[in-house]
Amino acid sequence: MNNHMLRAVMSAVCALALASAPVFVDGARAAAAPGAHLVSRTQSGQIADISVYSPAMDRTIALRVLRPVDTTTPAPTLYLLNGAGGGEDQANWPGQTDAGGFFADKHVNVVIPMEGAFSYYTDWLRPDAGLGKNLENNGNNMWTTFLTRELPPVIDATFGTNGANSLAGISMAGTSVLDLAIQAPDLYRSVSAYSGCAMTSDPIGRAFVSLVVRMGGGNTENMWGPDNDAAWREHDPYVQAHRLPNIPIYISAGSGLPGAHDTLSNPRVNINGKNPTSILTNQMLVGGGIEAATAYCTSNLAQRTRELGRTNITYNIRPTGTHSWGYWEDDLHTSWPMMATALGI
Repeated sequence: MNNHMLRAVMSAVCALALASAPVFVDGARAAAAPGAHLVSRTQSGQIADISVYSPAMDRTIALRVLRPVDTTTPAPTLYLLNGAGGGEDQANWPGQTDAGGFFADKHVNVVIPMEGAFSYYTDWLRPDAGLGKNLENNGNNMWTTFLTRELPPVIDATFGTNGANSLAGISMAGTSVLDLAIQAPDLYRSVSAYSGCAMTSDPIGRAFVSLVVRMGGGNTENMWGPDNDAAWREHDPYVQAHRLPNIPIYISAGSGLPGAHDTLSNPRVNINGKNPTSILTNQMLVGGGIEAATAYCTSNLAQRTRELGRTNITYNIRPTGTHSWGYWEDDLHTSWPMMATALGI
């Protein structure tokens, strides 16, 4: 890594500390874990808000489901994961993007977990009291088990899906979706990762992960053990690139330099009662630093997968763009045709 890139990555790490019916199935569907079940469901138009009990975490998890207009014909499912806030704050797909309108005319169920903040959507080695206290839950984080084994059968049964699944996520979850695909290689037909850092076990990546977890009051030793624990490499998509399933994959990142969505005309920086100039400055400085780090990780992963001869991974490494929602909305639109084809829509 040259000095310019090293400075950009280290700036990003420092900046992150400041940031705040019948069921149709196919062979990819996992068996239901005992006890996983639908707890509640409310619906308004095409939006269903549900909660599902997770035996692995011994608590209910809130999710939002965007339903297709035609619910008489079984549709596939896109699992769409939020970033570090896990959907538990205002920084989530329904609140920050046009996801509701974009998917309204598409024959797909879009499942968005509204919990999981600072968890990396992974199975933790042990409960974390600090993270649990901060998020007001029991501290059990068994997200890989929930997302890949417990939840899909419940979604399939509740919404009469056809059993075909795809997966996408941003930022923290841009890392997680690649690991989830490695841990459950037969579950998804495509994966899209927006602005994630695939290198979780090298010093830069490990510091990046640790800062995210600490932001939520958690301890990474409860997640993947001490720095030298094999679990850090087990969940490193760069190290485990040879285990990425042979499916279409879309991976994106910006350079960190200001781009089309880094202007005062961006509606996301014009929030009632807040200074738009201050919000934009934070987006360019903090978001720019973080995105520079994701570009570093993504570029290295691209080189690694090319060495492995992978030809079904699309990389979109943009010359501009910060770590912000305008670019992720663009990525969702750009990667959708790939996901739709994989899902048979």
